Amino acid sequence: MLGEHRARWLATVDEAYAAMQCLIAGARARIRCETYLMREDGPALWLRAALLEARARNVEVWLLLDAFGSEQVGEPFLKPLRDAGVHVGIFNPKRLLRLSFRNHRKLLAVDGASAIVGGFNIAPEYAGDGVREGWCDTGISITGPVVRELEHSFDELWQLAPFTPWVIRAWRDVAALRPARRDAPPVTLLVSGPELHRSALRRSLRYDLHRARDVAIASAYFLPSSRVRRMMYRVVERGGRVRVLLAGRSDVPLAQRAAEHLYARLMRRRVALHEYQPQILHAKLLVMDDTVYVGSCNLDRRSLHINFELLLRMEWPEIAADARQWYEAALQHSKSLQLAPWKRARASGRRLLSWLAYLLLSRVDPLVARRRFRAIS
Repeated sequence: MLGEHRARWLATVDEAYAAMQCLIAGARARIRCETYLMREDGPALWLRAALLEARARNVEVWLLLDAFGSEQVGEPFLKPLRDAGVHVGIFNPKRLLRLSFRNHRKLLAVDGASAIVGGFNIAPEYAGDGVREGWCDTGISITGPVVRELEHSFDELWQLAPFTPWVIRAWRDVAALRPARRDAPPVTLLVSGPELHRSALRRSLRYDLHRARDVAIASAYFLPSSRVRRMMYRVVERGGRVRVLLAGRSDVPLAQRAAEHLYARLMRRRVALHEYQPQILHAKLLVMDDTVYVGSCNLDRRSLHINFELLLRMEWPEIAADARQWYEAALQHSKSLQLAPWKRARASGRRLLSWLAYLLLSRVDPLVARRRFRAIS
């Protein structure tokens, strides 16, 4: 417990799904739910049923899906929800823009009192413990004042969902007026989006890295900027340690190849790299001493500069201990990378592919997105 907040670590996707079901079943006034990716089978079936039951209790329900990530969800699946009075929104429905600009956030907020955030989507491949079956992911269930902030953030994304020039300009004006907070509370909501050059999320990450001694990172897609990498190196140089848990098996091979372009230089600077083996790693977690970041944001260019993302930053020793326990358990199922053997195993063709993937995701993708965003706004 921290002040008015209470939290519970969700160590697997199955735990997260069970917590979501409990929250929805207990809702009395309003439910806000958003996800990047949904498929029509598996978890989506119980989610739809639970939301319909909530509507039968006269609970107000808002469901926001990303057009790109949830493009397999058709109107016949959504029609029972709409007919029951659920407010269903599709984020960025424009076909030419959805490839660049995505709502990658995952959030369930109920009655202004309880919320769940994490990296998991609503799809059958996620379900499981991340070891024997299902993807390896994590999240947190939280109560307290930050839930109202999460609801307000959802409402802002709901207004932005049509992604027309007018609503984009309105969103940018509101974001520009939001004051920077130098005295962040122990539990803080952080968001990212295109053109938020001075986002609190990036400032907060740099601040915590600057003073950290023990850094543990889990990132499904890992492509940190040169500035963030330098700050990681400085942690090691001042006697601390930095460990990074990466995907041994990835659902986006291009992102994995791009990350590999950085492995050698990271290992030379004594950053410890580990690849998760049993299942696909999809977790997004940073633990810096007693500070934890958990949510939808990877440590890569797309999450920090293009996607709409959501993270909770918590200066909370007990939650940091839970996160480190999850991290140590994940390392037991991971392979530690060593510089010399790793370099010997890399064929020249693989190195070229990594360099091209790195160039595409770290340079071309952000440049195209930035130009598109300025053109439409």
